[in-house]
Amino acid sequence: MSSCFLKVLNISITAGWLVLAVVLLRFALRKAPKWVCCMLWGLVALRLVLPFTIESRFSLLPSGEPVQTGSATAASAANLQTATVPHEQIVLHSGFAAVDDAVNSVMTTAGTDTIASIQRAAAWIWLMGVGAMLLYATVSFLHMKHKVRASIEKERNVYVCDDVVSPFILGAIRPAIYLPSGLDEKSRAHVLAHERAHIQRLDHLIKPLGFLLLSIHWFNPLIWFAFVLFSRDIEFACDEKVIARLDVEGRAAYSHTLLAFSRLGKAITVCPVAFGEVGVKERVKSVLGYKKPAIWVVLVALIAGAAVAVCFLTAPTPAQTAQLYVEDAPLPSYERPWPKEPVKGGGENEVQPEPEPERPTAILNLLTCVDQQCIEAD
Repeated sequence: MSSCFLKVLNISITAGWLVLAVVLLRFALRKAPKWVCCMLWGLVALRLVLPFTIESRFSLLPSGEPVQTGSATAASAANLQTATVPHEQIVLHSGFAAVDDAVNSVMTTAGTDTIASIQRAAAWIWLMGVGAMLLYATVSFLHMKHKVRASIEKERNVYVCDDVVSPFILGAIRPAIYLPSGLDEKSRAHVLAHERAHIQRLDHLIKPLGFLLLSIHWFNPLIWFAFVLFSRDIEFACDEKVIARLDVEGRAAYSHTLLAFSRLGKAITVCPVAFGEVGVKERVKSVLGYKKPAIWVVLVALIAGAAVAVCFLTAPTPAQTAQLYVEDAPLPSYERPWPKEPVKGGGENEVQPEPEPERPTAILNLLTCVDQQCIEAD
């Protein structure tokens, strides 16, 4: 289980870099269609799902496997011309030499038994966190099923319930729309258009899958941040899909419906995908100021998304990683120093010859061979 946790930890760390890149690109592509942002979060989900990475010289990641142990550590140490650590030791290769030196020095001083105990404890804590998140999702789903048990079906897969205060979708195989009672016809039309847009986009499947990934990587605050932004972006994308067919008056009426069903301060939930759930103020501004994006904006957004995928879904090659550490490491000096001439007569003032620094065996053998060849040449 410890090895499984280390694998998840490495995936989560590398995905964190992709989250930061998507956040910056999301801010830069404010004029692009909102579905582009959802596509970018799909890249993050892909990174969290794939158990492997493809090496590429275009990768901008500092390291493809930041936390290494066992034989992988020994191989990396050989490539970086550093001492090999014990098999049980954990070594950080984040790509930042200062951070690596500080963490690895602590890891080296700690005993292997201590490191192994910490590793097992961290794995159990991670597993308990995953179980707690999945339990919350199950309880949330069962609570909503119990809450709508007395609902009345008004049309196919559309139900009205007195016990709900905001529209939502429930169900994965057969998604159903649940509406609060007392809706006027105009608000009801807007709500149904929004919720059906969710179903057409398969958000009733995508959002629970996103919550599942969040459950696995619950220890990473960047993944929480990504899930919050993802939840906002799917609402923006559905709003955009609906208002593209409305005129100015229709958008104003849609905004009033948003405000009527806004629920500020609502906790993150896996079920349901609720209308007016998050970011109501920003969504209203987006609805009222909507303009159809130009084709060139869409093309630029797609090219930028492809560039992010190439640079952050791939891992650097071993040569790139080794070069990074070689550039940060101090250059060793193997020059043969000339010893100072000792002062004749001895005594306290006698200057002793400076000892020759220790050299690695391979370099010492190389120097010996060179000396022998020079003697034979003479």
